[in-house]
Amino acid sequence: MSEVIVTDANFEEEVLTYKGAVMVDFWATWCGPCRMLAPVVEELAADYAGKVKVCKLDTDQGPDTSAKYRITSVPTILFFKDGQVVAQAVGLQSKAALQEKLNALL
Repeated sequence: MSEVIVTDANFEEEVLTYKGAVMVDFWATWCGPCRMLAPVVEELAADYAGKVKVCKLDTDQGPDTSAKYRITSVPTILFFKDGQVVAQAVGLQSKAALQEKLNALL
């Protein structure tokens, strides 16, 4: 399963009402570190398929959601459990660091 693209329009449906663990990558097309993180996020989506829903939100396409969660720098990754933010990671992260946060959700 690949990442789910979320926007302001479908964020509630895809993330907030989802029962279970969700990782949301807040990113932007113009962000170099975001592009470096993208393959890691894709790998995690495959590695955790069926256990964690992995979503991506382009902050330029989702300004309302980005503002609601006070996303001031990208990449920022928020980890949700049953619709609540339980952890976050700001900046370029290693796969191992993200795996640690994901494993804590399970």
